Amino acid sequence: MSPASQPTVLLVEDEPAQREVLSYNLEAEGFRVVQAVDGEEAMLMVEEATPDIIVLDWMLPNVSGIEVCRRLKMNPETRGIAIIMLSARAEEVDRVRGLETGADDYVIKPYSVVELMARVRAQLRRTRPSTVGLVLEFGDIRLDTETHRVYRADKVLKLGPTEFRLLTTFMEKPGRVWSRDQLLDRVWGRDIYVDTRTVDVHIGRLRKVLMQHGGEDPLRTVRGAGYALG
Repeated sequence: MSPASQPTVLLVEDEPAQREVLSYNLEAEGFRVVQAVDGEEAMLMVEEATPDIIVLDWMLPNVSGIEVCRRLKMNPETRGIAIIMLSARAEEVDRVRGLETGADDYVIKPYSVVELMARVRAQLRRTRPSTVGLVLEFGDIRLDTETHRVYRADKVLKLGPTEFRLLTTFMEKPGRVWSRDQLLDRVWGRDIYVDTRTVDVHIGRLRKVLMQHGGEDPLRTVRGAGYALG
């Protein structure tokens, strides 16, 4: 899996030993891991890293994990990020509170790392289906992530690697507006410097291929914000 297509996990844990173990295992599973040690840093990292999944400890300095979860799920731009809450609170009322705040899963400490990895993968199937070889569909467009083939109205479309990753990103979250910087991170990777105008060039190429056999333009340009599918 190329660095640009690696799913990103934001690990928010203030205990160094726990953070090291989880980071090691997440990276071994093929994830790109970014870390935060408290709630305030976690909120900043969400903006910078655009994670697919957040593994979030309940008890954190400054801003608690439950408050971080509440804020993210109230924000339309971040509510789609999967959140797995880690907590030593085993009472049913605490689990219910965590889930009602918006957590997608709730794992009680001490936990099995193997089980936690399985839960992360389960959330990934929902948030980044392309990474597990699923077929994505939007209108008359069908994208097979395993064979890397794209069809529109049953006609095969030939896309370059960059345009394929762009379309995959759009089809995973139809309707979401992606900024140019977010597309650069997701499609090209955070460690590669590319001018934001390059995004516009590849969007133009993608549009041309998608419309080569007719049909309406499925991509939407949102002035001052970015691009969206549908």
